[in-house]
Amino acid sequence: MANAYSYACKDYPEMEACPGRFVAETEDEVWKLIELHASVAHGEDPSAWSDEDKVFLKTLIKPE
Repeated sequence: MANAYSYACKDYPEMEACPGRFVAETEDEVWKLIELHASVAHGEDPSAWSDEDKVFLKTLIKPE
């Protein structure tokens, strides 16, 4: 993958023990994976995330 983005759940405060890490070609794909992971692994409802949470999450998506 030439241009890819990644997210590691452990980078989010209080999620240090979570091994979830995702790599995809676009940021949009990574967002979908983050939302799915949060829902399945952590029982969260991504639609309930605040704008501040979303802004912070975006800072954790890194170019590979």
